[in-house]
Amino acid sequence: MNPLDAKDIVATLGTLGVLATLFIETGLLVGLFLPGDSLLFVAGIAASGTAKEIFGNQLSYTQLMIWAPIAATAGSQCGHWLGAKYGRPFFDRPNTRFFNQERVAQTERWLMKYGLGKALILSRFIPLVRTIINPLCGIIGVSARKFFIWNIIGSYIWTVSLISTGYLLGEQLEGFVDKYLLPIVALIIALSLAPITIEYLRDRKRRSTTGQDH
Repeated sequence: MNPLDAKDIVATLGTLGVLATLFIETGLLVGLFLPGDSLLFVAGIAASGTAKEIFGNQLSYTQLMIWAPIAATAGSQCGHWLGAKYGRPFFDRPNTRFFNQERVAQTERWLMKYGLGKALILSRFIPLVRTIINPLCGIIGVSARKFFIWNIIGSYIWTVSLISTGYLLGEQLEGFVDKYLLPIVALIIALSLAPITIEYLRDRKRRSTTGQDH
């Protein structure tokens, strides 16, 4: 099984695989590149009438609606706890291929720009940010209670919206979803990465302008 392939996760591990992936991606840094957005969308399709045609089995839409927000919330609370307990040293590590301090700095700017509530909701739809922002909130001292409230809201909006979108598409395009699944997933990934790309280009432009000024 390819843990970076949403369709493979759903087909191989079913609902438990979806829930475990959500927890790991939102709670642990090892989940930075897990396919959260596309996984929720594909899980929704796997709960629709076209599921057996594509996956060979069908997930329960009701179970996904109940447990997916809980798994995402629990994962984020775990990330917050790790940040609060271990603090800044948790992130003070050498840059690697999958982790570097610039990503941490970008997430901190994201939190300062939008404020806690809006940042936690919007970050759910952005890969990397939705993983790093949780321990960062613990590091800067956001209370567990305040974080928990916005965490629940963000988790619910993120999981329910993407699962429902996949489910409705699967119901409406029965017989055609499999043909267009990969292009649709690719589009979702591209859209979710767009904010990070834009922020990176803006930051690069700021650095270039600052360098020219000096």
